[in-house]
Amino acid sequence: MKKKSCLWIWIICFCLIPGSISAQNVATLAKPLARLGVSTVNITPLTPVLMSGYSARKTPYTEIHDSLYASALFFTDGRSKVLLITADLIGYPHEFIDELKKAISVKIIIPVENIIITAVHNHGGPVTRTYETDVPESVIQYVAELKEKLIAISVNASKKVVPFKLGVGKGMCNMNMNRREKFEDGMVWLGKNPDGPCDHDVTVVKMEDMNNNLLAVLINWPCHATASGEENYRITADWPGAAARYVKKEAGKDLVVAVTAGASGDIDPIYGPGDSFRHIEGTGYLVGLEAWNVMNSIQTFPVYYLNTANTSITYPGKQRDKDNFPQTSHKKGPDVEVSLSGFRIGNLVFAGISGELMNEIGMEVKKMSPYSGTMIVTHCNGSSGYICTDKAYTEGGYEPRVSRLMPGIEKPLVGKFMELIDSL
Repeated sequence: MKKKSCLWIWIICFCLIPGSISAQNVATLAKPLARLGVSTVNITPLTPVLMSGYSARKTPYTEIHDSLYASALFFTDGRSKVLLITADLIGYPHEFIDELKKAISVKIIIPVENIIITAVHNHGGPVTRTYETDVPESVIQYVAELKEKLIAISVNASKKVVPFKLGVGKGMCNMNMNRREKFEDGMVWLGKNPDGPCDHDVTVVKMEDMNNNLLAVLINWPCHATASGEENYRITADWPGAAARYVKKEAGKDLVVAVTAGASGDIDPIYGPGDSFRHIEGTGYLVGLEAWNVMNSIQTFPVYYLNTANTSITYPGKQRDKDNFPQTSHKKGPDVEVSLSGFRIGNLVFAGISGELMNEIGMEVKKMSPYSGTMIVTHCNGSSGYICTDKAYTEGGYEPRVSRLMPGIEKPLVGKFMELIDSL
């Protein structure tokens, strides 16, 4: 009886201690930590192949200026798994994505819908058959080798997972600008439009182990990787590669630095496009510098769970318009499926889309999202082409001319984005 009384006294005293652990905190402490595995691989084509991004380039690259990389980040909370692949490439065709996802799913036992494959839309890299169908054998061989390398890093990342902490921060880099330049004849061309809308956010995700050792950094900036132009015949990862190299140099080790493109369908770097590597390196340096400064101010927290969601919208398609003037009508084309992929882990919300999303739509989604750590990622899980604002169709220009979508997708797409984010 005396022992029971002592036990009750001890319990009462413990509950009265300021800052004592609540039942909810006890439950959290009892839950296993989520784990992260990372891996990276050099994906530079070692034999000359055609370069993507500019139709004016008709011959293979002449040399390699800097290497291209792909990275895999594998997350698991014991209940769910998520794999994120990033790469210094122009993009991927839907067929490639489908085949790659199925192969990875079998290898690491993960649902195909939880695999997110992105490209930073680099215009200084090889053809990947994203836009080209009639390609030489050298391209077919490169794409086959690329597929095997992406499978390999996915397996490697899944095999070496450790408990980790994550944090999100935001900075700003003004080296990007709206590119929809208006001329006196009323036509809109690719150029420089300092008065146009432009999101300058540099979103940074910091991931480290439980001993505060840096594991990986994820950077997102809304800008085309077009500091290199059609005159350049040297393989380069453009500004994303330069930004990653800067962060690695400051970190003092070859950690995984994964770069993704934000909503940048109508956004280019201030420098370029051209063949000046001073401009390419300069743009990447300033993005990397801002990312490094932001990263050092980010506080990380243990991660216990992750949520995933996927949806899509099928919208009426159109054929390419005849010129850059505003069109009174559009020729009907095949319907286009736009895929949305999302996951939430810690205070990060990743919202990916399979196309080149115009900047204003991305800004609207981030504004409406209840999560401050929302990251919009384009060229994600396929290629649905340019996704334009309703206003852009009334102005004309390159993006609405080549878009495969009829006008009017902006509002329903924002609604789909919000459904995706709310479900996380």
